[in-house]
Amino acid sequence: MDWYKDFPVLIISDHLGGSNSLGRALDQIKTELEKLDVKVLGANTLEDGRITYFSRPDVGCVLLDWDLCEKTEKSRQKIERLSQEAKERNFKIPLYLLTSRLNVEQIPLTVDSLVHGYIWLSEDTPDFIAGRIMEAVEHYADHLMPPFFKTLVEYAEKFKYAWHTPGHTGGTAFLKSPVGRVLFNFYGENTLRSDLSISVPELGSLMEHSGVLGEAERNSAQAFGADQTYYVTNGTSTANKIILCGRVTPGDLVLVDRNCHKSMMHSLIMTRAVPVYLNPTRNYQGIIGPIPADEFSKASINKRIKDNPLTKGRKLADVKHAVVTNSTYDGVLYHTGQVKDGLKGCTAGLHFDEAWYAYACFHPIYDERYATFDHNGETDTPVLFASQSTHKLLAAFSQASMVHVKDRHVSDPKQKVDPARFNEAFMMHTSTSPQYSIIGSLDVATRMMQDGRGKVLIGDCISEAVAFRKKLYSVEKELAKKKDWFFTCWQPSKGKGKKDFGDTADHDLENQAKYWELDPAQGWHGFDGLSKGYAMLDPIKVTIVAPGINPDGSMAETGIPAALVASFLETDGVVPEKTNIYSFLMLFSMGVTRGKSGSLLAALFEFKRSYDANLPLEQVFPNLTRDYPERYLGMGLKDLADEMHQHYRARNMAKIVKKVYDTLPEPALTPAQAYDAVVRDQVDLLPLSELKGRVAAVMVVPYPPGIPIVMPGERFDAASSVIIDYLSMMEEFDGAFPGFESENHGVEVRRVDGQLRYHVYAVRE
Repeated sequence: MDWYKDFPVLIISDHLGGSNSLGRALDQIKTELEKLDVKVLGANTLEDGRITYFSRPDVGCVLLDWDLCEKTEKSRQKIERLSQEAKERNFKIPLYLLTSRLNVEQIPLTVDSLVHGYIWLSEDTPDFIAGRIMEAVEHYADHLMPPFFKTLVEYAEKFKYAWHTPGHTGGTAFLKSPVGRVLFNFYGENTLRSDLSISVPELGSLMEHSGVLGEAERNSAQAFGADQTYYVTNGTSTANKIILCGRVTPGDLVLVDRNCHKSMMHSLIMTRAVPVYLNPTRNYQGIIGPIPADEFSKASINKRIKDNPLTKGRKLADVKHAVVTNSTYDGVLYHTGQVKDGLKGCTAGLHFDEAWYAYACFHPIYDERYATFDHNGETDTPVLFASQSTHKLLAAFSQASMVHVKDRHVSDPKQKVDPARFNEAFMMHTSTSPQYSIIGSLDVATRMMQDGRGKVLIGDCISEAVAFRKKLYSVEKELAKKKDWFFTCWQPSKGKGKKDFGDTADHDLENQAKYWELDPAQGWHGFDGLSKGYAMLDPIKVTIVAPGINPDGSMAETGIPAALVASFLETDGVVPEKTNIYSFLMLFSMGVTRGKSGSLLAALFEFKRSYDANLPLEQVFPNLTRDYPERYLGMGLKDLADEMHQHYRARNMAKIVKKVYDTLPEPALTPAQAYDAVVRDQVDLLPLSELKGRVAAVMVVPYPPGIPIVMPGERFDAASSVIIDYLSMMEEFDGAFPGFESENHGVEVRRVDGQLRYHVYAVRE
């Protein structure tokens, strides 16, 4: 394939289109390039060239007229800065200077070290210059294409007759049906022609990690700082299962972050391992904090093993694996070196679930805070695993994930990962008919972050998030002076020293982790038991807080539950990632632009106007009043917010949300034993009023915040009675406010005598 056709050449010169000899020479070069099917973009000024380059990531070569800098010293500085910025964004981009032989010696070393070469317009012929430029673009484009995706595209364009699966054979089967033709037209021929079978030898084998597929995985390992990388085509849920099935066996003890994804529980069930839970902190907003550092000490772990009815008599040596969620759903990051040091001698394997954090290794603000980071002087570490959802916050198709393994610092050779044996677990959970487009997107996602581009792309995300945070901060402060309300961000209110957050330089906030650390001396985060430098907030995960909860956890006289705000935003096409009781999370990923963040701010102002005016619900939520006219007709937006808030306030919701996670229920069965009861139908579906003293057969996970309050095999005992209180409160809320029902995994909702009632499966006694 002629890849170079997708990468235009950018010429930056004030001679473009001119009638002098240099202008005519540039026009001839442009003509010769277009004859070779190379697209050409033109800019007459440095600023226009800068804007064009920064808005066109597909530029494949830059021709920069050095004569532009001869006008003034300021122009010289601008051209040097543009050269540096171009290479910072992509140090592989071919950059040529257009100049004359007479002034080469005047070009400073800073520019000399960045350019690929020089072009003398008055010396060489236009067709020679065009050929030289085309060679540079071809070489750049060929390097840019990652191995698997390149081969996939080339194979799909060969128009071979296929006698293998999939049965639609490049999409031709769909053309034989009316509805199939609609699908063909919607997805396009390239999508269907690249949907290939494992029978295609040119593409290598996902099961054997061979050929260009294996080359792609090795390239990803290098990019992400791992020793081995495995492509996973059915999500990080499967990535987690692969890791645990490759490391633990029945009866092994596993240290498990209570703030874990439900796939971790499924992994424990499949392996029949025994969990020993580590409990993270929570604040009154229900935001998830880190596991306190002292929880990782040998003394603390030994105590947890001793106090657990399922592990009495077991020893620290029985712990085979540990799982920590990094980052938390709300964007709290660990200093991974401190976690590793704490767990030295406690476990042979340390697994960081980094589903929401695959970008960390590409920007220095996250140094020391991700699984594969090489800490200074690191020795004798556990085997490190990272499971990452590439599709979540990098650019890949849904279900595209990776498993990274790093064991270079493991001293005992027996503890290192044997690729052949670990691959048995990989094959157990991997389809023999993988979706090759997903694999291609993993290959491309990796290459997008290489050659310096990752730092720029993630830097742009951080920059957008910081700009939004500071704008929201300044708006809230301005309105507070007028005794008026607005939303706030969950973030430090102060920079370092006495400097106000809003006055801290953007560059500092965008590049220095110290501004985002959860300082134990500051109270803004609401977490107890933190140590200095242990945790930080990820700037791109922006939690917006609505009024309603005071810093001490008491409920304010008035408030606005976040479910109401989220529903309002969704009617305006603004969809939060997660909604808590009085806060909601917005992700500033690579797809976010200033236009999108500006739309978010405008939507928040629109909510404020609608709330302050107490607009009728039939105007704000017409579907709600249509579906539940007897409940909502005649009410205003503020009326509904007040009623919801008073419902929570009367039950002291903020303190219950925090308290529900403070005490872990007593384990009576392992998760696997509880699951056995489900499969064998040895369970009872019970209302909340009958759960006291019974053993949960399933995991109960309220959304928000999406963290389990009960694990399979745990007893609803007196010490954890607040769990039933919490579920009862949500049950009452759902009944009182139809259309705003909670999402609770593991809870079955039934109508009993016309009333909405929660039910949970308990193991039959």
